[in-house]
Order: sequence, then structure tokens, then C-alpha cells
Amino acid sequence: MRVAFLGPAGTYTEEALRASSPASGVDEVAYPTVYEAVMAVQDGKAERAVVPIENSLEGGVAATLDALAGEADGVRIAAELIHPIHHCLIATRELALEEVTQVVSHPQATAQCSRFLREELPQAELVSATSTSEAVRRVRDSGEPSVALASRLAAELYDCRVLAAEVEDRSDNETRFVWLAPADERVDPGPRAKTSIVFWGFNDESPGAMAGPGSTRGESLPRRRGVSRRVRTKNLQRPDPLAERLERFRDVRVVRGALEVGEEHVVTQRHPPRPRLDLRQVDRARRQLR
Repeated sequence: MRVAFLGPAGTYTEEALRASSPASGVDEVAYPTVYEAVMAVQDGKAERAVVPIENSLEGGVAATLDALAGEADGVRIAAELIHPIHHCLIATRELALEEVTQVVSHPQATAQCSRFLREELPQAELVSATSTSEAVRRVRDSGEPSVALASRLAAELYDCRVLAAEVEDRSDNETRFVWLAPADERVDPGPRAKTSIVFWGFNDESPGAMAGPGSTRGESLPRRRGVSRRVRTKNLQRPDPLAERLERFRDVRVVRGALEVGEEHVVTQRHPPRPRLDLRQVDRARRQLR
């Protein structure tokens, strides 16, 4: 089974893939961006993909949500998992913090370490990379007094040094990852399934209109078609009344009626609830990558 993921080697996404994948028969395929990993399933280049979808500090991962709500209409969420995230400050050599001129990382990682960067590296320019591992590769090859924010594993893989560990703003930082599959593959999500809905055209002026007792997450994103045009994402589990209705149906027309929007304005998916990876699973994944 070919599984696309956000690469290169050593990303948190690859750790999540290794820690949650079947014991054998997985052909990992690295892609340079989240969008390309999602679209690999859409285009039939991969049978599965693993991508980040939400962080406990910074919220939804826009690239994943945008792809699932837009072009990747042939892709569904098949499973999800929670992965603890601990960032390191990484350089090619021992370096005093006051010497650092640039901090390179994925924007999510940079935001998750914002307090450390303000207090310890106020002089450094923040530079965006497509992934944390790519940031380490760029720092390794740059020859400049720059640093990356990434995992300790990435530092080991690319022969770099850890200047500081656990620099994230909160020690309980974690990211929800999803396994994606072709939409026409039906898998029984089990009795405690989570229902994920993406919809638009419903109550654009009231982002909280879909809040409810069984809502585990809700978000309002720009639709990129005019001011106040929004795309809503919502995760439902019982005892939400809408979740109870949707448990019995896969037909999008039922969702359309429940939300009072057009059929073409709804994407609905059901998948098993999230497990949290324990440290043993994460350590096993890291040993496999070394």
C-alpha cells in the first residue's frame, strides 16, 4: 500500500505514519507539501495519505482543510490519531543564540514556539519552510548562522546539533493527524464514529451557528469568494442530535436537508474516533527512522 506523507524524512507526519501504520506492506512516499500529499490520493498516485489537520496551540491546518473542502472531492478521512509534538532548536554547529540571524521552519512550528522566539531570538528573521525536516536540510546546507525548529530525530537524520529542546509554548502541545483514503472505499467506522462535515452557504454571518453539545470541534474559514463568504468545518459525536441523525445515513441529501444548504455545498465523512499515541509507539517509530 502506497502511503503519501509530508516529507522529507524525519517529519512529525512520518513519525505519526510509522507509529500508526500496519506492521508491514507500507510503501512510504514523501511529498514536499501537504496539498501534494492529499492530491496524491485524489489522483490515484497513492492509496492512503497521512497529513496534519489540527494543532492544540494553533488550530486547524489550513492546507489540509482547504484541500479536503476544495479539489480533493474524491478523498475521505479514514482514521485519525493524536501525536505529541516537542520542538528543538537545531543548528549545524554550536551557536550562541545572539549569533542567530534566521529561524527556519514550517509556519505551524514557528507559531507553536512564538514565546521562545520572542524572548530568546528577537533579532532573528523568521523564514518559512514546507516542513520541519525541510527546514533542517536548508539550515544544514546554508552555511549561515541560522537555526531550524524541528524534532530531535530530524537533527540526527541530517547530522545537526540540538541547541535547545522542548521550546514549544506548552509542554502538552499535540497535533491531530488523519489517514486519508479514496472516497469510494467504504470502511466501517465503528459504533463511536466521528462525523466530519464541511459546508457553506449556511448562515455566513454567524460562525458559531452550528455549535452543539456533541460538537468536538468547529471552525470557520474564508471561502476565498468574497468577504463574509465562509466555509465551515464541524466534528460531531453523540449526544449531538445532528450526529445521531447522520449516523444512519451516508446520503449527502440528508445532510443537505439538515443544514438547509444545497447538495453541492456539503462534504460529510465518518471515521473512527482518535487514539492518542503513547510514548512507546512514538519511540518505536523514531527507532525505525534512524
